[in-house]
Amino acid sequence: MDAMEPYLLEYGYWILFVVTFLEGETILLIAAYLASQGYLNIWLTAGVAASGTFMGDQVYFWIGRRYGKEWLRDRKKKWRKRVSQVLKMVRKWDAWFILSYRFLYGIRNVSSFAMGVSKIQFWRFLILNLLASLIWAAIFASAGFYFGKTVESYLGQAKEYQVYVIGGIVALGTLVWAVHKFREKKEQTKSIRDESQPQ
Repeated sequence: MDAMEPYLLEYGYWILFVVTFLEGETILLIAAYLASQGYLNIWLTAGVAASGTFMGDQVYFWIGRRYGKEWLRDRKKKWRKRVSQVLKMVRKWDAWFILSYRFLYGIRNVSSFAMGVSKIQFWRFLILNLLASLIWAAIFASAGFYFGKTVESYLGQAKEYQVYVIGGIVALGTLVWAVHKFREKKEQTKSIRDESQPQ
């Protein structure tokens, strides 16, 4: 890990920004863990992650606001169904949904896009999105940082364990993604089966 320190300092924050712009709890947990080991600054890590997720959702919101209706006409039924589900949740829970949808795995991008399609005011979404970004970054950065400190308290500052810890975080993130995709595929298959059955 010591050999990678200059690269982490030079490119680590940029990588964190780009991945959180797209969608990335796992990368934030890894960055926060590295901050706990002294490779990155935890405050800067949280700030960059908050900026990335905030900017990403503002872009998705703008796409929804500018091209949403045209896009939905041309997209698959599954995409339209997900947008419709998000719009129902927005109507039901309003601000609470905007503050919490980042914690609902797999719906971040479609949620901000759907809210662009909705009638929610731009400035209202911007303020709530900013607050939600700060909450999300603070929670995941704290989790990764204190996880790293806990590991250190048991294993000491043993450099040889750091690769395995990071590998474990990546493996856990991959497992969560795979389970989500499996459930999504299962629901899609069930939906197709139900539609094919005679009424």
